Amino acid sequence: MPPANHYLRQTARSTTILTVRKGNQVAIAGDGQVTYGDAILKQDTRKIRRILDGNVLVGFAGSTADAFSLLERFEAKAKDFPGNIPRAATELARDWRTDRVLRKLEAMMVVINAEHSLLVTGQGDVVSPQDGIIGIGSGGNYAVAAARALTRYSDLSAREVVENSLKIASEIDIYTNDNLIVEELAAV
Repeated sequence: MPPANHYLRQTARSTTILTVRKGNQVAIAGDGQVTYGDAILKQDTRKIRRILDGNVLVGFAGSTADAFSLLERFEAKAKDFPGNIPRAATELARDWRTDRVLRKLEAMMVVINAEHSLLVTGQGDVVSPQDGIIGIGSGGNYAVAAARALTRYSDLSAREVVENSLKIASEIDIYTNDNLIVEELAAV
């Protein structure tokens, strides 16, 4: 039986982030919806940030305060290891997993630059997918499925794939809307 206050607690569900690496482009998109329980709090939140003079894009899902804390820590790590985004991500993931305060942060991050697409989690994971597609957040799996189909069976650009995939996810996942922010980088 759940604790007495179980039904009083609300869960914040705040996003879907998707990145696709295709050809000489990499694109990342995020929806704008923030919910708390069954209420929509905001529809136009920006969940993607450019850092390091615009050469790195970071998308985040989860608690907003936790995500910003992780973003700041990642940027500091990236400055400690200039030009080595995988090492910066690995150092952040290690700290995130082992530090008592950081361990409680509830967020996930996608980090991309011209060479790398990385998923960074609080369990110490830094994953670079073979197909260059990463989705996080409540609609992440829907967006990934749509992106894989679109990259295999269409000639759409990376930008068009993330836009269409997130729109599909927004039709399925109630915590995702179709108010999208899309950013792109040239890929190596």
